[in-house]
Amino acid sequence: MQQLRSDIWCAAFVRRHNNMGNFCVVSRRGDSIAGQIWIEVDHLDGTVSLFTPAPGALMDTPPDDRVFQKRFERTDPQTVRDRIAREIEFDQDLWVLSVDCRTDDLGLDLI
Repeated sequence: MQQLRSDIWCAAFVRRHNNMGNFCVVSRRGDSIAGQIWIEVDHLDGTVSLFTPAPGALMDTPPDDRVFQKRFERTDPQTVRDRIAREIEFDQDLWVLSVDCRTDDLGLDLI
């Protein structure tokens, strides 16, 4: 089964979190069809988490929806910004979503 386009998935994620009262924006637009999506979470306590796509090698069967892994958990913001910047140098099609959320539960499928 083919995954939902990146632009549509991102728009739905942003809308859902804004409706829940979490401030959420697209910080960087990538390829509209198949760009990777990274999610930066500001926990509003001086820490930031980063969710990135889970490697396909970790899954037995291809997922129906996007699956993420927690790359950084409640670390300093500069560490996350540096990691995103390095990835953008490598992958110009990358999407970055930024959300302000005190919890770790973003409603994502995690591995």
